Amino acid sequence: MNGWTGRALEVDLSSGTYEFVQTDEALRLLYVGGRGFGVRIVADRLAAGTDPLSPDNLLVFAPGPLTGTRAPTSGRHAVVSKSPLTGTIFDGNAGGRFGAAMKSAGLDYIAITGRAASPTVLAIDGEQVSLESAEGLWGVNRSQVLAALSERGSVACIGKAGERKARIAAIMHDRGSAAGRGGLGAVMGSKLLKAIVVRGEHKTTVADEEAFARYYADIMRLLIASPVSSKGLAEYGTSSLVNLINYMRVMPTSNFRRSAFESAEAVAGETIATKYSPRRTPCAGCPIGCKRETRDGREVPEYETIALFGPSNDNADLESLVEINALCNEYGLDSISAGAAIACYAELQGEPLRGGDIADLVRQMGEGEGVGEELVQGALRFASARGKPEAAMQVKGLELPGYDPRGVLGLGLGYATSNRGGCHLRAYMVGLEILGKPKLIDRTTWVSKPWLVALAQNIFTAVDALVVCKFTLFSVGEEEFANILSAVTGVDYPSETLIRAGERIWNVERMFNLREGFVDEDDTLPARFFEEDGDERTPRIDRAEFERALREYYAFRGWDAGGRPTEARLQALSLEPSPQGAGV
Repeated sequence: MNGWTGRALEVDLSSGTYEFVQTDEALRLLYVGGRGFGVRIVADRLAAGTDPLSPDNLLVFAPGPLTGTRAPTSGRHAVVSKSPLTGTIFDGNAGGRFGAAMKSAGLDYIAITGRAASPTVLAIDGEQVSLESAEGLWGVNRSQVLAALSERGSVACIGKAGERKARIAAIMHDRGSAAGRGGLGAVMGSKLLKAIVVRGEHKTTVADEEAFARYYADIMRLLIASPVSSKGLAEYGTSSLVNLINYMRVMPTSNFRRSAFESAEAVAGETIATKYSPRRTPCAGCPIGCKRETRDGREVPEYETIALFGPSNDNADLESLVEINALCNEYGLDSISAGAAIACYAELQGEPLRGGDIADLVRQMGEGEGVGEELVQGALRFASARGKPEAAMQVKGLELPGYDPRGVLGLGLGYATSNRGGCHLRAYMVGLEILGKPKLIDRTTWVSKPWLVALAQNIFTAVDALVVCKFTLFSVGEEEFANILSAVTGVDYPSETLIRAGERIWNVERMFNLREGFVDEDDTLPARFFEEDGDERTPRIDRAEFERALREYYAFRGWDAGGRPTEARLQALSLEPSPQGAGV
Protein backbone atom coordinates (compact mmCIF):
# COMPACT_ATOMS: atom_id res chain seq x y z
CA MET A 1 0.00 0.00 0.00
CA ASN A 2 1.59 3.23 -1.16
CA GLY A 3 2.41 5.74 1.60
CA TRP A 4 0.52 3.80 4.25
CA THR A 5 1.39 0.26 5.28
CA GLY A 6 -2.23 -0.60 6.01
CA ARG A 7 -1.23 -2.10 9.35
CA ALA A 8 -1.05 -0.83 12.92
CA LEU A 9 -0.17 -2.19 16.34
CA GLU A 10 -2.54 -2.11 19.33
CA VAL A 11 -0.96 -2.78 22.73
CA ASP A 12 -2.72 -3.34 26.08
CA LEU A 13 -0.10 -3.10 28.82
CA SER A 14 -2.53 -4.17 31.54
CA SER A 15 -3.13 -7.58 29.97
CA GLY A 16 0.31 -7.78 28.38
CA THR A 17 -1.23 -8.44 24.97
CA TYR A 18 -0.98 -6.93 21.51
CA GLU A 19 -2.45 -7.38 18.06
CA PHE A 20 -1.84 -6.12 14.55
CA VAL A 21 -4.89 -4.46 13.00
CA GLN A 22 -5.72 -3.00 9.62
CA THR A 23 -5.60 0.76 9.21
CA ASP A 24 -9.09 2.01 8.46
CA GLU A 25 -9.49 3.43 4.95
CA ALA A 26 -11.59 6.39 6.12
CA LEU A 27 -8.87 7.23 8.65
CA ARG A 28 -6.30 7.36 5.86
CA LEU A 29 -8.37 9.44 3.46
CA LEU A 30 -9.85 11.94 5.94
CA TYR A 31 -7.02 12.27 8.50
CA VAL A 32 -3.92 11.53 6.35
CA GLY A 33 -1.57 10.28 9.12
CA GLY A 34 0.55 11.51 12.02
CA ARG A 35 -1.33 14.00 14.18
CA GLY A 36 -4.54 13.27 12.28
CA PHE A 37 -4.44 9.55 13.05
CA GLY A 38 -3.62 10.13 16.72
CA VAL A 39 -6.26 12.81 17.28
CA ARG A 40 -9.03 10.79 15.64
CA ILE A 41 -8.15 7.63 17.59
CA VAL A 42 -7.89 9.38 20.96
CA ALA A 43 -11.11 11.35 20.41
CA ASP A 44 -12.99 8.20 19.45
CA ARG A 45 -11.80 5.95 22.25
CA LEU A 46 -11.21 8.11 25.30
CA ALA A 47 -14.15 8.58 27.65
CA ALA A 48 -14.96 12.09 28.87
CA GLY A 49 -13.17 13.02 32.07
CA THR A 50 -10.46 10.37 31.79
CA ASP A 51 -7.55 11.06 34.14
CA PRO A 52 -4.50 11.55 31.87
CA LEU A 53 -2.34 9.58 34.32
CA SER A 54 -4.75 6.66 34.61
CA PRO A 55 -4.35 3.33 32.76
CA ASP A 56 -7.33 4.31 30.59
CA ASN A 57 -5.48 7.13 28.84
CA LEU A 58 -4.35 6.32 25.33
CA LEU A 59 -0.92 7.03 23.84
CA VAL A 60 -0.59 6.96 20.05
CA PHE A 61 2.63 7.13 18.01
CA ALA A 62 2.06 7.78 14.30
CA PRO A 63 4.29 8.64 11.33
CA GLY A 64 2.77 9.98 8.12
CA PRO A 65 2.36 8.74 4.55
CA LEU A 66 5.53 10.56 3.46
CA THR A 67 7.62 9.07 6.29
CA GLY A 68 10.06 6.51 4.96
CA THR A 69 10.22 8.10 1.50
CA ARG A 70 12.83 10.58 0.25
CA ALA A 71 10.37 13.47 0.66
CA PRO A 72 12.37 16.29 2.28
CA THR A 73 12.05 16.59 6.08
CA SER A 74 9.61 13.67 6.24
CA GLY A 75 11.48 11.72 8.94
CA ARG A 76 9.09 12.79 11.68
CA HIS A 77 6.19 11.38 13.68
CA ALA A 78 3.45 12.52 16.06
CA VAL A 79 2.65 11.39 19.61
CA VAL A 80 -0.94 12.02 20.76
CA SER A 81 -2.65 11.65 24.14
CA LYS A 82 -4.61 13.60 26.73
CA SER A 83 -2.18 15.93 28.45
CA PRO A 84 -1.55 15.66 32.20
CA LEU A 85 -0.34 19.28 32.14
CA THR A 86 -3.26 20.92 30.36
CA GLY A 87 -6.12 18.41 30.26
CA THR A 88 -6.46 19.11 26.52
CA ILE A 89 -6.00 16.68 23.70
CA PHE A 90 -2.33 16.98 22.90
CA ASP A 91 0.09 16.07 20.14
CA GLY A 92 3.84 16.15 20.30
CA ASN A 93 5.95 16.17 17.16
CA ALA A 94 9.45 14.74 17.01
CA GLY A 95 12.18 14.29 14.45
CA GLY A 96 15.12 11.93 14.59
CA ARG A 97 14.64 8.44 13.16
CA PHE A 98 11.85 6.89 15.21
CA GLY A 99 9.09 7.67 12.70
CA ALA A 100 11.07 6.16 9.84
CA ALA A 101 11.79 3.10 12.01
CA MET A 102 8.06 2.66 12.63
CA LYS A 103 7.40 2.66 8.89
CA SER A 104 10.25 0.20 8.37
CA ALA A 105 8.43 -2.07 10.85
CA GLY A 106 5.37 -1.76 8.63
CA LEU A 107 3.31 0.36 11.04
CA ASP A 108 0.96 3.28 10.41
CA TYR A 109 0.60 3.80 14.16
CA ILE A 110 1.09 2.25 17.59
CA ALA A 111 -1.79 2.69 20.08
CA ILE A 112 -0.98 1.91 23.72
CA THR A 113 -3.39 1.64 26.64
CA GLY A 114 -3.36 0.17 30.13
CA ARG A 115 -0.61 0.02 32.73
CA ALA A 116 2.08 -2.63 32.96
CA ALA A 117 2.50 -4.62 36.17
CA SER A 118 6.17 -3.58 36.33
CA PRO A 119 8.56 -1.35 34.35
CA THR A 120 8.46 -2.46 30.73
CA VAL A 121 10.12 -2.05 27.35
CA LEU A 122 8.02 -2.51 24.20
CA ALA A 123 10.29 -4.08 21.56
CA ILE A 124 9.20 -4.25 17.91
CA ASP A 125 11.33 -5.97 15.29
CA GLY A 126 9.25 -6.24 12.16
CA GLU A 127 6.66 -8.93 12.86
CA GLN A 128 8.12 -9.73 16.27
CA VAL A 129 6.68 -7.86 19.26
CA SER A 130 7.60 -8.38 22.90
CA LEU A 131 6.97 -6.75 26.28
CA GLU A 132 10.19 -7.04 28.23
CA SER A 133 11.29 -6.15 31.74
CA ALA A 134 12.82 -2.69 32.14
CA GLU A 135 13.98 -3.45 35.66
CA GLY A 136 17.59 -2.60 34.86
CA LEU A 137 16.59 0.63 33.11
CA TRP A 138 14.07 2.06 35.58
CA GLY A 139 15.69 4.84 37.56
CA VAL A 140 18.19 5.89 34.87
CA ASN A 141 18.18 8.67 32.30
CA ARG A 142 18.18 8.85 28.52
CA SER A 143 21.85 8.18 27.71
CA GLN A 144 21.87 4.95 29.72
CA VAL A 145 18.67 3.77 28.03
CA LEU A 146 20.15 4.50 24.62
CA ALA A 147 23.36 2.67 25.53
CA ALA A 148 21.30 -0.40 26.41
CA LEU A 149 18.82 -0.38 23.52
CA SER A 150 20.14 1.54 20.49
CA GLU A 151 21.73 -1.50 18.86
CA ARG A 152 18.26 -3.00 18.63
CA GLY A 153 16.70 -0.09 16.75
CA SER A 154 15.39 3.44 17.17
CA VAL A 155 14.41 4.30 20.74
CA ALA A 156 11.68 6.40 22.37
CA CYS A 157 12.15 6.61 26.13
CA ILE A 158 11.60 8.59 29.30
CA GLY A 159 14.08 9.74 31.92
CA LYS A 160 13.59 10.02 35.65
CA ALA A 161 11.13 12.91 35.23
CA GLY A 162 8.73 10.78 33.22
CA GLU A 163 9.03 7.90 35.69
CA ARG A 164 7.89 10.25 38.47
CA LYS A 165 5.02 11.46 36.29
CA ALA A 166 6.27 15.05 36.21
CA ARG A 167 3.67 17.03 34.27
CA ILE A 168 6.31 18.65 32.06
CA ALA A 169 8.11 15.37 31.25
CA ALA A 170 9.08 14.72 27.63
CA ILE A 171 9.44 11.61 25.50
CA MET A 172 12.99 11.50 24.16
CA HIS A 173 13.68 9.93 20.78
CA ASP A 174 17.20 8.65 20.16
CA ARG A 175 19.68 11.49 20.52
CA GLY A 176 18.47 15.04 20.28
CA SER A 177 14.76 14.72 19.41
CA ALA A 178 11.80 15.03 21.75
CA ALA A 179 8.03 15.07 21.90
CA GLY A 180 8.60 17.69 24.51
CA ARG A 181 5.46 19.57 25.39
CA GLY A 182 2.41 18.74 27.47
CA GLY A 183 3.83 16.05 29.75
CA LEU A 184 3.53 13.10 27.37
CA GLY A 185 6.54 11.57 29.12
CA ALA A 186 4.40 11.45 32.28
CA VAL A 187 1.81 9.42 30.37
CA MET A 188 4.51 6.86 29.52
CA GLY A 189 5.66 6.90 33.14
CA SER A 190 2.12 6.35 34.42
CA LYS A 191 1.95 3.25 32.22
CA LEU A 192 5.31 1.99 33.56
CA LEU A 193 6.51 2.05 29.96
CA LYS A 194 10.18 2.99 30.06
CA ALA A 195 10.97 2.72 26.37
CA ILE A 196 9.92 1.56 22.92
CA VAL A 197 12.56 0.20 20.55
CA VAL A 198 11.61 -0.43 16.92
CA ARG A 199 13.15 -1.54 13.64
CA GLY A 200 12.18 -3.46 10.52
CA GLU A 201 12.79 -3.94 6.81
CA HIS A 202 9.56 -2.67 5.26
CA LYS A 203 10.04 -0.23 2.37
CA THR A 204 7.57 2.59 1.87
CA THR A 205 6.47 2.38 -1.75
CA VAL A 206 5.62 5.29 -4.04
CA ALA A 207 2.66 5.09 -6.43
CA ASP A 208 4.16 7.32 -9.15
CA GLU A 209 7.96 7.44 -9.09
CA GLU A 210 8.22 9.84 -12.02
CA ALA A 211 5.83 12.38 -10.47
CA PHE A 212 7.51 11.93 -7.08
CA ALA A 213 10.92 12.77 -8.57
CA ARG A 214 9.51 15.89 -10.21
CA TYR A 215 7.81 17.14 -7.04
CA TYR A 216 10.82 16.24 -4.93
CA ALA A 217 12.95 18.43 -7.19
CA ASP A 218 10.40 21.28 -6.88
CA ILE A 219 10.57 21.17 -3.08
CA MET A 220 14.37 20.96 -2.99
CA ARG A 221 14.64 23.92 -5.36
CA LEU A 222 12.44 26.03 -3.07
CA LEU A 223 14.39 24.99 0.04
CA ILE A 224 17.72 25.84 -1.58
CA ALA A 225 16.42 29.18 -2.89
CA SER A 226 15.21 30.29 0.53
CA PRO A 227 17.83 32.04 2.68
CA VAL A 228 15.92 31.03 5.83
CA SER A 229 16.27 27.30 5.19
CA SER A 230 19.48 27.14 3.16
CA LYS A 231 21.48 29.74 5.10
CA GLY A 232 20.06 30.81 8.47
CA LEU A 233 18.80 27.45 9.74
CA ALA A 234 21.39 25.43 7.83
CA GLU A 235 24.32 27.50 9.11
CA TYR A 236 23.31 28.37 12.67
CA GLY A 237 20.25 26.25 13.47
CA THR A 238 17.29 27.77 15.26
CA SER A 239 19.61 29.87 17.45
CA SER A 240 19.94 32.10 14.38
CA LEU A 241 16.65 33.67 15.55
CA VAL A 242 18.03 35.12 18.80
CA ASN A 243 19.39 38.42 17.50
CA LEU A 244 16.46 38.97 15.14
CA ILE A 245 13.76 38.32 17.73
CA ASN A 246 15.56 40.55 20.21
CA TYR A 247 16.00 43.31 17.60
CA MET A 248 12.26 43.22 16.90
CA ARG A 249 11.64 43.70 20.65
CA VAL A 250 9.64 40.50 21.09
CA MET A 251 12.19 38.54 23.17
CA PRO A 252 10.67 37.29 26.45
CA THR A 253 12.81 38.82 29.16
CA SER A 254 12.42 38.55 32.94
CA ASN A 255 9.43 36.23 32.64
CA PHE A 256 7.84 38.41 29.92
CA ARG A 257 8.03 41.56 32.02
CA ARG A 258 10.23 43.10 29.33
CA SER A 259 10.54 42.54 25.56
CA ALA A 260 14.27 42.87 24.89
CA PHE A 261 17.42 41.44 26.47
CA GLU A 262 20.49 43.66 26.50
CA SER A 263 22.88 40.68 26.48
CA ALA A 264 21.20 38.73 23.67
CA GLU A 265 24.37 38.69 21.55
CA ALA A 266 26.09 36.57 24.21
CA VAL A 267 23.67 33.67 23.64
CA ALA A 268 23.00 34.11 19.90
CA GLY A 269 23.67 31.63 17.13
CA GLU A 270 26.64 33.57 15.80
CA THR A 271 28.32 33.43 19.21
CA ILE A 272 27.55 29.72 19.50
CA ALA A 273 29.16 29.12 16.11
CA THR A 274 32.30 31.01 17.11
CA LYS A 275 32.66 29.41 20.53
CA TYR A 276 31.74 25.80 19.78
CA SER A 277 32.13 25.27 16.00
CA PRO A 278 29.13 22.92 16.11
CA ARG A 279 28.43 20.24 13.54
CA ARG A 280 25.06 19.44 11.97
CA THR A 281 23.09 16.42 13.21
CA PRO A 282 20.06 16.32 10.88
CA CYS A 283 16.91 14.27 11.34
CA ALA A 284 16.18 11.47 8.87
CA GLY A 285 15.48 12.83 5.39
CA CYS A 286 16.25 16.43 6.30
CA PRO A 287 18.29 18.61 3.88
CA ILE A 288 18.15 21.61 6.26
CA GLY A 289 19.87 20.12 9.30
CA CYS A 290 19.03 22.71 11.96
CA LYS A 291 20.11 20.50 14.88
CA ARG A 292 23.64 20.96 16.18
CA GLU A 293 26.09 19.43 18.60
CA THR A 294 29.41 20.70 19.86
CA ARG A 295 32.69 19.08 18.84
CA ASP A 296 32.81 17.31 22.19
CA GLY A 297 29.40 15.75 21.55
CA ARG A 298 27.07 18.02 23.56
CA GLU A 299 23.75 19.05 22.05
CA VAL A 300 23.47 22.75 21.19
CA PRO A 301 20.28 24.28 22.63
CA GLU A 302 17.48 25.25 20.27
CA TYR A 303 16.13 28.80 20.10
CA GLU A 304 13.25 28.11 22.48
CA THR A 305 15.57 26.66 25.12
CA ILE A 306 17.87 29.65 24.80
CA ALA A 307 14.99 32.14 25.04
CA LEU A 308 13.34 30.57 28.10
CA PHE A 309 16.48 29.72 30.10
CA GLY A 310 18.41 32.74 28.82
CA PRO A 311 16.61 36.09 28.44
CA SER A 312 13.44 35.01 30.25
CA ASN A 313 15.65 34.13 33.22
CA ASP A 314 18.01 37.14 32.76
CA ASN A 315 20.80 34.65 32.09
CA ALA A 316 23.57 35.48 29.59
CA ASP A 317 25.83 32.57 30.56
CA LEU A 318 26.05 30.54 27.34
CA GLU A 319 27.93 27.62 28.87
CA SER A 320 25.20 27.25 31.50
CA LEU A 321 22.62 27.06 28.70
CA VAL A 322 24.49 24.17 27.07
CA GLU A 323 24.65 22.41 30.46
CA ILE A 324 20.95 23.08 31.20
CA ASN A 325 19.94 21.80 27.76
CA ALA A 326 21.86 18.57 28.39
CA LEU A 327 20.19 18.15 31.78
CA CYS A 328 16.71 18.63 30.30
CA ASN A 329 17.42 16.05 27.60
CA GLU A 330 18.87 13.56 30.08
CA TYR A 331 16.04 13.77 32.60
CA GLY A 332 13.42 14.11 29.86
CA LEU A 333 12.10 17.58 30.66
CA ASP A 334 10.38 19.99 28.28
CA SER A 335 12.88 22.84 28.15
CA ILE A 336 10.24 25.50 27.34
CA SER A 337 8.05 24.59 30.30
CA ALA A 338 11.03 24.05 32.60
CA GLY A 339 12.55 27.43 31.72
CA ALA A 340 9.19 29.16 32.08
CA ALA A 341 8.54 27.56 35.47
CA ILE A 342 11.94 28.68 36.76
CA ALA A 343 11.39 32.21 35.40
CA CYS A 344 8.08 32.27 37.28
CA TYR A 345 9.88 31.07 40.43
CA ALA A 346 12.54 33.80 40.04
CA GLU A 347 9.87 36.49 39.69
CA LEU A 348 8.11 35.34 42.84
CA GLN A 349 11.47 35.19 44.65
CA GLY A 350 12.08 38.79 43.65
CA GLU A 351 15.52 38.43 42.05
CA PRO A 352 17.10 36.76 39.00
CA LEU A 353 19.13 33.56 39.28
CA ARG A 354 22.66 32.85 38.10
CA GLY A 355 23.23 30.27 35.39
CA GLY A 356 24.61 27.75 37.85
CA ASP A 357 21.64 28.23 40.17
CA ILE A 358 19.27 27.57 37.27
CA ALA A 359 21.14 24.37 36.41
CA ASP A 360 20.85 23.26 40.04
CA LEU A 361 17.09 23.83 39.92
CA VAL A 362 16.86 21.71 36.77
CA ARG A 363 18.67 18.91 38.59
CA GLN A 364 16.20 19.24 41.45
CA MET A 365 13.36 19.04 38.95
CA GLY A 366 14.83 15.92 37.40
CA GLU A 367 15.46 14.22 40.74
CA GLY A 368 12.24 15.37 42.43
CA GLU A 369 14.04 17.25 45.15
CA GLY A 370 13.19 20.47 46.99
CA VAL A 371 11.28 23.10 45.08
CA GLY A 372 12.03 21.18 41.89
CA GLU A 373 9.25 18.72 42.70
CA GLU A 374 6.78 21.63 42.62
CA LEU A 375 8.20 23.22 39.48
CA VAL A 376 7.78 20.07 37.38
CA GLN A 377 4.02 20.32 37.88
CA GLY A 378 4.11 23.36 35.58
CA ALA A 379 4.21 27.12 36.07
CA LEU A 380 0.46 27.53 36.57
CA ARG A 381 0.19 24.95 39.34
CA PHE A 382 3.35 26.31 40.97
CA ALA A 383 2.23 29.96 40.91
CA SER A 384 -1.35 29.11 41.91
CA ALA A 385 -0.11 27.24 44.99
CA ARG A 386 1.54 30.52 46.04
CA GLY A 387 -1.54 32.60 45.37
CA LYS A 388 0.01 34.26 42.30
CA PRO A 389 -1.41 32.52 39.21
CA GLU A 390 -0.89 35.71 37.19
CA ALA A 391 2.89 35.15 37.35
CA ALA A 392 2.56 32.02 35.19
CA MET A 393 2.95 32.92 31.52
CA GLN A 394 0.67 30.27 30.02
CA VAL A 395 -2.44 29.58 27.97
CA LYS A 396 -4.67 26.65 28.99
CA GLY A 397 -1.89 25.57 31.36
CA LEU A 398 0.84 25.33 28.68
CA GLU A 399 3.78 27.70 29.18
CA LEU A 400 4.42 30.24 26.42
CA PRO A 401 7.43 29.88 24.11
CA GLY A 402 10.03 32.44 23.10
CA TYR A 403 8.01 35.23 21.45
CA ASP A 404 6.26 38.12 23.20
CA PRO A 405 2.73 38.39 21.75
CA ARG A 406 2.55 42.14 22.45
CA GLY A 407 4.71 42.68 19.40
CA VAL A 408 3.35 39.86 17.21
CA LEU A 409 -0.42 40.14 17.40
CA GLY A 410 -1.28 37.32 15.03
CA LEU A 411 0.93 34.99 17.03
CA GLY A 412 -0.84 36.17 20.19
CA LEU A 413 -4.21 35.18 18.71
CA GLY A 414 -2.63 31.88 17.74
CA TYR A 415 -1.48 31.31 21.33
CA ALA A 416 -4.96 32.07 22.65
CA THR A 417 -6.84 29.78 20.26
CA SER A 418 -4.36 26.88 20.18
CA ASN A 419 -6.06 23.60 21.03
CA ARG A 420 -3.10 22.36 23.03
CA GLY A 421 -2.46 25.62 24.90
CA GLY A 422 0.25 28.29 24.57
CA CYS A 423 2.10 27.13 21.47
CA HIS A 424 3.75 28.92 18.55
CA LEU A 425 3.72 25.87 16.28
CA ARG A 426 -0.05 25.63 15.87
CA ALA A 427 0.24 28.67 13.58
CA TYR A 428 3.81 29.95 13.32
CA MET A 429 2.85 33.54 12.56
CA VAL A 430 6.47 34.57 13.17
CA GLY A 431 7.02 33.46 9.57
CA LEU A 432 4.56 36.05 8.25
CA GLU A 433 4.93 38.75 10.89
CA ILE A 434 8.70 38.70 11.52
CA LEU A 435 10.53 36.75 8.81
CA GLY A 436 8.28 37.80 5.93
CA LYS A 437 7.94 34.19 4.75
CA PRO A 438 6.11 33.52 2.54
CA LYS A 439 5.00 37.20 2.70
CA LEU A 440 5.55 39.99 5.22
CA ILE A 441 2.46 41.35 6.98
CA ASP A 442 2.10 44.08 9.61
CA ARG A 443 2.65 42.49 13.01
CA THR A 444 1.15 45.45 14.91
CA THR A 445 -2.39 45.38 13.47
CA TRP A 446 -5.38 43.05 13.85
CA VAL A 447 -6.43 43.61 10.25
CA SER A 448 -6.82 40.23 8.49
CA LYS A 449 -5.28 38.37 11.46
CA PRO A 450 -8.35 36.27 12.44
CA TRP A 451 -8.67 34.53 9.09
CA LEU A 452 -4.90 34.33 8.54
CA VAL A 453 -4.44 32.62 11.92
CA ALA A 454 -7.23 30.13 11.21
CA LEU A 455 -5.84 29.37 7.75
CA ALA A 456 -2.31 28.96 9.12
CA GLN A 457 -3.63 26.60 11.81
CA ASN A 458 -5.32 24.46 9.16
CA ILE A 459 -2.17 24.32 7.04
CA PHE A 460 0.13 23.58 9.98
CA THR A 461 -2.23 20.84 11.16
CA ALA A 462 -2.14 19.26 7.70
CA VAL A 463 1.67 19.40 7.76
CA ASP A 464 1.58 17.61 11.13
CA ALA A 465 -0.54 14.91 9.53
CA LEU A 466 1.90 14.34 6.66
CA VAL A 467 4.30 14.49 8.95
CA VAL A 468 6.95 16.95 7.71
CA CYS A 469 8.95 19.70 9.40
CA LYS A 470 7.21 23.06 9.78
CA PHE A 471 10.41 24.88 8.86
CA THR A 472 9.75 23.89 5.25
CA LEU A 473 6.75 26.25 5.25
CA PHE A 474 9.15 29.19 5.13
CA SER A 475 9.92 28.03 1.60
CA VAL A 476 7.38 25.44 0.44
CA GLY A 477 3.62 25.85 0.08
CA GLU A 478 0.72 23.49 0.61
CA GLU A 479 0.44 22.89 -3.14
CA GLU A 480 3.88 21.27 -3.31
CA PHE A 481 3.08 19.07 -0.32
CA ALA A 482 -0.26 18.07 -1.82
CA ASN A 483 1.49 17.17 -5.08
CA ILE A 484 4.09 14.94 -3.48
CA LEU A 485 1.45 13.33 -1.22
CA SER A 486 -0.57 12.47 -4.33
CA ALA A 487 2.51 11.01 -6.01
CA VAL A 488 3.32 8.84 -3.00
CA THR A 489 -0.17 7.53 -2.25
CA GLY A 490 -1.77 7.45 -5.68
CA VAL A 491 -4.73 9.31 -4.15
CA ASP A 492 -5.63 12.68 -5.64
CA TYR A 493 -4.95 15.24 -2.91
CA PRO A 494 -5.39 18.76 -4.26
CA SER A 495 -4.17 21.41 -1.85
CA GLU A 496 -7.75 22.30 -0.90
CA THR A 497 -8.37 18.72 0.23
CA LEU A 498 -5.17 18.70 2.29
CA ILE A 499 -6.08 21.98 4.00
CA ARG A 500 -9.59 20.69 4.62
CA ALA A 501 -8.07 17.65 6.35
CA GLY A 502 -6.18 20.06 8.61
CA GLU A 503 -9.40 21.92 9.40
CA ARG A 504 -11.16 18.62 10.14
CA ILE A 505 -8.46 17.58 12.62
CA TRP A 506 -8.53 21.03 14.25
CA ASN A 507 -12.28 20.79 14.82
CA VAL A 508 -12.00 17.29 16.31
CA GLU A 509 -9.48 18.70 18.80
CA ARG A 510 -11.74 21.66 19.57
CA MET A 511 -14.74 19.46 20.28
CA PHE A 512 -12.66 17.17 22.48
CA ASN A 513 -11.56 20.15 24.59
CA LEU A 514 -15.10 21.51 24.84
CA ARG A 515 -16.24 18.12 26.08
CA GLU A 516 -13.52 18.28 28.74
CA GLY A 517 -14.87 21.57 30.07
CA PHE A 518 -12.89 24.23 28.21
CA VAL A 519 -14.88 27.34 27.25
CA ASP A 520 -14.36 30.47 25.18
CA GLU A 521 -12.94 32.32 28.21
CA ASP A 522 -9.96 29.96 28.01
CA ASP A 523 -9.08 31.42 24.59
CA THR A 524 -7.12 34.30 26.06
CA LEU A 525 -3.66 35.48 27.09
CA PRO A 526 -2.10 36.18 30.50
CA ALA A 527 -3.36 39.47 31.97
CA ARG A 528 0.20 40.90 31.86
CA PHE A 529 -0.03 41.36 28.10
CA PHE A 530 -3.20 43.46 28.42
CA GLU A 531 -2.01 45.49 31.41
CA GLU A 532 1.72 46.12 30.97
CA ASP A 533 3.95 47.36 28.14
CA GLY A 534 6.92 45.26 27.12
CA ASP A 535 8.78 48.52 26.50
CA GLU A 536 8.20 51.75 24.62
CA ARG A 537 8.25 49.89 21.27
CA THR A 538 6.16 46.94 22.41
CA PRO A 539 2.96 48.30 23.97
CA ARG A 540 0.32 46.31 25.82
CA ILE A 541 -2.45 44.63 23.83
CA ASP A 542 -5.80 46.40 23.73
CA ARG A 543 -8.19 43.88 25.30
CA ALA A 544 -11.28 45.11 23.41
CA GLU A 545 -9.47 44.79 20.08
CA PHE A 546 -8.29 41.31 21.03
CA GLU A 547 -11.85 40.27 21.90
CA ARG A 548 -13.14 41.57 18.56
CA ALA A 549 -10.43 39.65 16.72
CA LEU A 550 -11.31 36.49 18.67
CA ARG A 551 -15.00 36.70 17.71
CA GLU A 552 -14.02 37.29 14.08
CA TYR A 553 -11.83 34.20 14.31
CA TYR A 554 -14.78 32.17 15.59
CA ALA A 555 -16.96 33.45 12.75
CA PHE A 556 -14.35 32.62 10.12
CA ARG A 557 -14.12 29.08 11.50
CA GLY A 558 -17.89 28.64 11.30
CA TRP A 559 -18.24 28.48 15.08
CA ASP A 560 -20.90 30.17 17.20
CA ALA A 561 -20.25 33.17 19.47
CA GLY A 562 -19.15 30.82 22.26
CA GLY A 563 -16.51 29.16 20.10
CA ARG A 564 -18.46 25.94 19.44
CA PRO A 565 -18.39 24.45 15.92
CA THR A 566 -21.85 24.68 14.41
CA GLU A 567 -23.71 21.65 13.09
CA ALA A 568 -23.37 23.03 9.57
CA ARG A 569 -19.58 23.29 9.91
CA LEU A 570 -19.29 19.77 11.30
CA GLN A 571 -21.40 18.40 8.45
CA ALA A 572 -19.28 20.26 5.91
CA LEU A 573 -16.21 18.55 7.40
CA SER A 574 -17.84 15.08 7.34
CA LEU A 575 -17.75 14.88 11.13
CA GLU A 576 -20.16 12.77 13.15
CA PRO A 577 -20.59 12.21 16.90
CA SER A 578 -18.12 9.65 18.23
CA PRO A 579 -19.10 6.65 20.38
CA GLN A 580 -17.45 8.19 23.45
CA GLY A 581 -19.32 11.47 23.14
CA ALA A 582 -16.44 13.62 21.95
CA GLY A 583 -18.97 15.50 19.85
CA VAL A 584 -17.21 14.86 16.55
